[in-house]
Amino acid sequence: MDARTRTVEAHHIASSRSQCYEYTYEKMSPVLFGVILANAMIKGMCEPTQSWSDRAERGLLDVPDSNLLSQNEAVYHLVNTSFSFEQAQRYCRGQSSTLTTSGVKEDEEGARQILSKSNLKGPVWFETNRKQSGTPHLPLPKQKTILRGLSFTSKDGYARVHASFPALSAVSVCARLQWDPRHKNVSTVFSYAAPVFVNEFQLRGQIDEPKRNHERKVRLALLIQGKHHPYKAELPIDEDWHQVCVTWRSSDGFWAIYVDGKMGDSGKGETRGNAKDIHGDGIFILGQDQDSFGGTLTEPFFGNLTDLNVWGEALEHQNVTEMNTCSQLTNHRAVFRWQDWNLTVHQSVQNLSATLKCPGSLKTTKTQEKECEVFNGWSDGQPQYSTAPCTHTLPFICRMSKEHSLKMKDLRESLALNPSSFMQSVMQYGVTADNVLSDTVDEQSWASVSRLLNVSEQVVLKEQKQLEDRDMLFLMHVLSRAADLPSTANHSQRDVERLGQSFITIADSLISQDNASKWNNIKEVVKGPMAVIQTVDRMVSNLNFLLKDDTDSVQIHSDKIKLQVRQKLLSEGSHVSAFCGPDAGNRDCISVPAENMKELQNNGFQKVTLLNTWYSSVNCLSEREENITLSPIVSDGSHRHLRTVLGSSVISSTVLADGQPISMSVNFTLQHRIQNSSQNLTPICSFWDFDLMPDGGGWSTKGCTFISSLNNSTSCSCNHTTNFALLLQIAEVQRNEDETGLQIISLIGSGVSLCGLIFTFILFVAVGVPKSDRTTVHKNLIVALAVAQFLLIFSDWAEGNQEACWLVTVLLHLFFLSSFCWMLVEGLLLWSKVVSVNISEERRMKLYYVLGWGLPVIIVVVTLAATLDQYKAQQHCWLNLQSYVIWAFAGPVLFVLAVNAVVLFRVVMVTVASARRRAKMLTPSFDSKLHTLDLTWAAARPVLILLPVLGLTWLCGVLVHLSVIVAYLFITLNAFQGLYIFLVYAVYNSEV
Repeated sequence: MDARTRTVEAHHIASSRSQCYEYTYEKMSPVLFGVILANAMIKGMCEPTQSWSDRAERGLLDVPDSNLLSQNEAVYHLVNTSFSFEQAQRYCRGQSSTLTTSGVKEDEEGARQILSKSNLKGPVWFETNRKQSGTPHLPLPKQKTILRGLSFTSKDGYARVHASFPALSAVSVCARLQWDPRHKNVSTVFSYAAPVFVNEFQLRGQIDEPKRNHERKVRLALLIQGKHHPYKAELPIDEDWHQVCVTWRSSDGFWAIYVDGKMGDSGKGETRGNAKDIHGDGIFILGQDQDSFGGTLTEPFFGNLTDLNVWGEALEHQNVTEMNTCSQLTNHRAVFRWQDWNLTVHQSVQNLSATLKCPGSLKTTKTQEKECEVFNGWSDGQPQYSTAPCTHTLPFICRMSKEHSLKMKDLRESLALNPSSFMQSVMQYGVTADNVLSDTVDEQSWASVSRLLNVSEQVVLKEQKQLEDRDMLFLMHVLSRAADLPSTANHSQRDVERLGQSFITIADSLISQDNASKWNNIKEVVKGPMAVIQTVDRMVSNLNFLLKDDTDSVQIHSDKIKLQVRQKLLSEGSHVSAFCGPDAGNRDCISVPAENMKELQNNGFQKVTLLNTWYSSVNCLSEREENITLSPIVSDGSHRHLRTVLGSSVISSTVLADGQPISMSVNFTLQHRIQNSSQNLTPICSFWDFDLMPDGGGWSTKGCTFISSLNNSTSCSCNHTTNFALLLQIAEVQRNEDETGLQIISLIGSGVSLCGLIFTFILFVAVGVPKSDRTTVHKNLIVALAVAQFLLIFSDWAEGNQEACWLVTVLLHLFFLSSFCWMLVEGLLLWSKVVSVNISEERRMKLYYVLGWGLPVIIVVVTLAATLDQYKAQQHCWLNLQSYVIWAFAGPVLFVLAVNAVVLFRVVMVTVASARRRAKMLTPSFDSKLHTLDLTWAAARPVLILLPVLGLTWLCGVLVHLSVIVAYLFITLNAFQGLYIFLVYAVYNSEV
């Protein structure tokens, strides 16, 4: 009997069995029906023979031994019923497993053993291995992707990649390019240089000039560890974006250049010694060649560049082909990802928006069959593969972890032998746990899934009890079945809305379960409460068919979930109103910027569909203070934010442009749900990355930036669409009398200092103090300090406005740096008086102005250019203390204090020596006690006079953490610095 005949028979038997069950259920009470159904399952009353699907409804417990293979880490399940490739994927996913994968030795050996055990030679469906070197035809998604890009139009243009490069035994770099045909010289797309060797890794190109201009192409070449390979690989010159990937590995010296997914050139280089690696700690420059480490830039690139990524491994041909379809390599860890945008860009390089039209997506017509991979068994000790149309039906093999298999077995046995109160209620409607947990092989019908949802919803609403962990697993499988329905297009809007309402009600009941231990008990088979949200995301795409010609918006909601499907014609305008939570005063909102909508329209899209979902709370993720140990850890790939709790609703958005999924930036505002006066809560803009960790994902901040925080809510922007939330980072604050006292002293002192500095400057100008380099330096120091004190007083006011806060932060940085630089000038001026320096006063003042005003401007500008996204602290108008930005202030300050301490020491030594000589000349027999007092005063006087202008009181700041007394001393000395300058340099100044 062939596979197709077995399929028809299986469907016939399943249909007969279904008719028998339906008839029995209609004629009898639920209790009597349960008794007869149990007897029928034992004796085979409703069907003469057992099909595979009958056994599958009772789960893997009763699957024939020939269809199961248990190994050390995995269990292989042969589904000997023919399905299409998509159905096979859906079936395995429903069992929290995956299709076996080509090129994976364990899967190939497992397939060989289980096929031999069941006397089936093949073929069976296999997932395509990302590391396989061949290029099988894969189903290609139809989509356009919009990315941020760079345009290099100047010979000085470049961009520096900020990433930590370790020593690399292999490397791959992929980018998308548009080459400027007007530049005919050699160009460098990128160059990587290490401190010990400059020409480590480069991609270069030059336009080849044939006899006919319309056939011009760029010839690409690699330079690896000083060896220049030939210009051979061809890159077309046109208006399209072209993918270029280069790979190299030290093990055999193999290198390759791929253009648009096809190999353009390759070879094996000569290895030096024992396969020398590329050195680490290097500098990666885009658009220029480095003739020295990080400098002497030559051979510029002219054109456009986007989507550059770097991996510390040699990608295979299949990986490159996959990326050419705009797919992401989720199983490969990148050294640098373009989406993180961690770049320093030269001012001559322009930003642009790059629209990528993925190959296959726009060229594949409806009549062309998509092909998927097929495993044909073994021959001569090697696995044999081919391809077949994805719509064909074949058997397949699911692979699941052993932990999953054992846990499912335990849960099914538990529900069968000792059903929970919830399951007992469900069973009264004729539904058993095996009907759901087994994920039957037969294609599920709309009617059966709809009835399953209705029954589950009725019981959930009726019971109004806390669900057990076993019940949560049951409901998760119900939701998974509904989410995997092929389409809702052939059903009425009322039926689809009813199904969506039942789905949302059940999802609401699951995310409301606030006992984290329940989720932990079933973690082997369900990856936590965010798996519910992931299932909702899968379901939402089916609701797109609710939007008819006369309907532009549909909403479905429950107590804690609101779902909206909305469409808009881009020709009607680019503005789309924000999606907000259900309450009238709800400030939880998400929106797509109008400029992004305009960009879609410019790229030829006509209609946009927005799929938005709001979740009031996900209880077991919203830890309270008493169970903070369960709080999530947020990561952006380089920084980890500890002691965080979910402090807001979860809100999500998916954008479809002409039915194609588009990832674009969104803005969202969320209210803080946690308020505690004893804690300082810092909001962190984040999203749930399902691929971040193997146990179901984790919170990430990549691509998300803080905009503002006002009235107990925070606004953020992220460069992609997914599920967003605010995590609140907890920092304990001791709100005691000492803190209040320090704040009062600081505020009063700053005000008094500002007044003192203003009066001092007025006196210097009004009374006509004789002009000198010393007076000029004093005036500049007073101006810098006065402006800094003024900004400091009003910085709290600026926190409510994002733009004002940014401006205050930059100005505070500039004027406090200027203050310290003029303090450094004060020290240098004193040194020139104490130690003879042969420089004219005019030349000296020019140097002082450069140090006092020019150097701070340079430091601030360079810091802004290098760390724009991390420059400002989230909650305050000051530099970001959680990054290295703070060293753009602390570094110069420590340098100034060190220099001025040496100057003060030298001045004291000279003053004491002078006082000693004077005392001996005037009164040789002077009393020793008086002599000691004179020397002490001679040492103390310059210290008291010079402390405020040399800034040495800031040294107390290093010791603040030791004692609150030191904190009082530090605040007092620095808050009243202006008053001190007024008394010493104005009131008691003989010149004044």
